[in-house]
Amino acid sequence: MKKLTAPDEILYHVGFSASSLKGAKWALLPGDPGRVEGLANACGQAEFIGCHREYTSWLTSIGCERVLVCSTGMGGPSVAICLEELACMGIEGVIRVGTTGGIQEKINFGDVIINKAAVRLDGTSHHYAPESFPAVASFTVTEALMQAALELQIPHHVGISVSSDTFWPGQERYDSFTGYVRKAFQGTMKEWQVLGALNYEMETAALFVAAQCMGIKAGSVCGVIARRTESEQVAPADIYKLAEERFQKVVYRALQILLKAGV
Repeated sequence: MKKLTAPDEILYHVGFSASSLKGAKWALLPGDPGRVEGLANACGQAEFIGCHREYTSWLTSIGCERVLVCSTGMGGPSVAICLEELACMGIEGVIRVGTTGGIQEKINFGDVIINKAAVRLDGTSHHYAPESFPAVASFTVTEALMQAALELQIPHHVGISVSSDTFWPGQERYDSFTGYVRKAFQGTMKEWQVLGALNYEMETAALFVAAQCMGIKAGSVCGVIARRTESEQVAPADIYKLAEERFQKVVYRALQILLKAGV
């Protein structure tokens, strides 16, 4: 039995109530709290809702429809907590909007990656479903993101993410404090490349599995700010800005498509 909260009940983690959503059924979920205001304003007339812990929230509009923009912080646990509380407030569809590191030669800085599925290299998703359960996006949401990127002629790639709980060892990075990567992860980037995975990030697997369990439509779009085929370093600010501009345009157009279709 699904639980919905009373309209004025303030949820413990996100720090606002269902009445604050003003009927919004869709949410954009960037990781970085600093990305929320810009994303909300890029979509339409925006207003601040609140800030509690890692969850900074703004309400925006696309046409006559309200859309929530809420940060999730880094990693699967905070994504799942956010999703649980948004589901209780009546959110029915979500799109993760983030940054990522590409692991294929064909992927360039500033490109957009639309993930249709994710490798569950995390812990959170395993608290929702067994290991054999796939982490897959909503086909409808993925199709809208693809259509948006094509219409806007934004360089993009569609494929599988490797969702890691850690930024360094799980993504086989050696530029950490110790430089140590445990044996189980050594050589794994090459394996994911051979299998055709596109990128590393930290939230998509948890989002897809938890959303599926809750009956929420979920998609994921990320801007590329690292080319792991060249370096472990994150790109400078101008690349980040380009990636941000592109994923803002893609999610805005994708939501127009979804809302028009009444999804």
